[in-house]
Amino acid sequence: MSVETVDHLTSVGVTEMEKAEHTVKDLDASKLTIELTNTPRPVPELNSKETWSCRACSDHMVTVTWLEGKGWQAPKIVPYGPLTMMPTASCLHYATQCFEGMKVYRGFDGKLRLFRPDKNCQRMVISSTRVSLPAFDPVELEKLIKALMKVDGATVPWPDLSTGWNPSGGGVPGLKLLASKNDTRAWPGGFGYAKVGANYGPAFVAAMEGRKKGYDQILWLFGPDYQVTEAGASNFFVVWQSKEGTRELITAPLDDKIILDGVTRRSVLELARTRFVAKSAYLSDAIKELNIIERTYTIAEVEEAQKEGRLIEAFVSGTAYFITPVSAISVHDEEFPINMDAGHTGHYAGMLKEWLMEIKYGKVDHEWGVVVDED
Repeated sequence: MSVETVDHLTSVGVTEMEKAEHTVKDLDASKLTIELTNTPRPVPELNSKETWSCRACSDHMVTVTWLEGKGWQAPKIVPYGPLTMMPTASCLHYATQCFEGMKVYRGFDGKLRLFRPDKNCQRMVISSTRVSLPAFDPVELEKLIKALMKVDGATVPWPDLSTGWNPSGGGVPGLKLLASKNDTRAWPGGFGYAKVGANYGPAFVAAMEGRKKGYDQILWLFGPDYQVTEAGASNFFVVWQSKEGTRELITAPLDDKIILDGVTRRSVLELARTRFVAKSAYLSDAIKELNIIERTYTIAEVEEAQKEGRLIEAFVSGTAYFITPVSAISVHDEEFPINMDAGHTGHYAGMLKEWLMEIKYGKVDHEWGVVVDED
């Protein structure tokens, strides 16, 4: 969506609540108009370079203009193309912009699905108001996304019905993380919890330095005690055995708003809390009961668990990386390995990935897999 104001300075000082009350009722998906392209593109092959590049775009996009004093205008689906803006646009000077990341899946039953789109839409309202952009009804945004998918859904290739998948059996290269004690990505009272551009651009410098040293992502730390927060732009999890002998799934909390409330993160926690429990049918010799804990923890605790043989596995979650195991972490120029079950993935990460893929591709009927009506 594009936001247009007469004078970007006039919104300064307006509280998020006042802005939300003024604009939330204005976005109206029922006013949508559609202009189709005259040059539709062919459906890309499932495993083509085009598909894997994640750079090719579908034929259309949704645009909605917001005008000061008038609110949201009628949304439009138009042919995909560049946006036009003035050099004085506040997003170029003051980072008044936000975004969301989500995927659409063509299921094995042929149906198109979005994964928990309501959560992405709700989060975009949070991000928008965090940088003084107008709020909107997330339900209306979800309707617009579904409308776009109805128009461009044909460009989503079918999965390979002959092979299916085996997320815990095939080799998955683990991520190598460089724990940064010099750079800080987010802090309490900041905007680490919002998907705004200012959250990501400054992090590229450390990420590029990490890649020069052979690491895939930065493990972001915070504070004098080096609290573990996120890995790159993904949420980070560890599974370890506590000193008392219980198995725990640990991840940083949302309370101080340092980390993003990831949709995949939320889903991992909700599944783990209901399936990695005593007497669960999902438990086995490798998959044992877990205590699910969201708390502040330090990189020293992770190092200690590894040295004492209590670190079972680690993984990241997010829209881009989905669920990917971590194979090593470097702290103070000293790298320590993390178990990956014969080089594949950790048992818990593999199981969580399989459950989520079943939902996304329609192998199981679940409320998180929202079917898009293409008729």
